[in-house]
Amino acid sequence: MLWIGVALAAPARADGIEVRKAALISGEEGYVLEAEFDVTLTHALEDALNKGVPLYFVLEFELTRPRWYWLNEKLANARQQYRLSYNALTRQYRVGVRTLYQNFASLPEALSFMSRVRVRDIAETGALSKGSSYTAALRLRLDSSQLP
Repeated sequence: MLWIGVALAAPARADGIEVRKAALISGEEGYVLEAEFDVTLTHALEDALNKGVPLYFVLEFELTRPRWYWLNEKLANARQQYRLSYNALTRQYRVGVRTLYQNFASLPEALSFMSRVRVRDIAETGALSKGSSYTAALRLRLDSSQLP
């Protein structure tokens, strides 16, 4: 099993989101991205969420191989959107990823679920080789373009 650590240049602190750890793991069907974030909401965002405004978060990942003779080669690119909402009628928080949704009784539980990321099929098996150097960029951010 090949394990590649992801080097992070600067954590996204503007939205209260910090990368705790990240790894690209080789499996039988390809590479899997596993990451953990520390997600905290500001008081204003938490207040807006509790008043019914859904918050959208975007996970972005890019893996490149630096080349001295040409532009860097992009090996993998992934983007995933999360929707965090609150239902006042049921008093539950809801996290949506693609077409899957899960309900939570409290905001810390919902944020804990969002903070653990596992994305399959980042790259095909054999796309990375031992002894080569790669650059990875990972970010989870609040999508402010989705705010009202």
